Amino acid sequence: MRIVIAAVALALGAATAFAADPAGRYAVEGTNPGNASRYTGTVQVERTGQTFRVVWTVGTARYVGTGIGSREFLAVTYGTGRTNGIALYAADGGNWKGLWTNAGGRDLGSEIWKRE
Repeated sequence: MRIVIAAVALALGAATAFAADPAGRYAVEGTNPGNASRYTGTVQVERTGQTFRVVWTVGTARYVGTGIGSREFLAVTYGTGRTNGIALYAADGGNWKGLWTNAGGRDLGSEIWKRE
């Protein structure tokens, strides 16, 4: 019984440490606001002191953002030079699920980041 308890404690500690920092590389799947068209790509999250640098690559488009957060959430502003917006993500194990919109938007898009 002690071995089982120790194994569970070790697994929970590893899961918490894994989810503690959003930094990493992810495959992204999402839907655009309004028309709900789908897209896929990659997201790279790097710790930059107390903030995060977030870079999405979707097709030929590149979006660069700055995020703040913790092991439970990540809020990101982003831009392409023509478009700016905001996104909010919640931790889901080692992955992240979120909602986003462009500046002035009235509809939400959604994203799932799956750790690579």
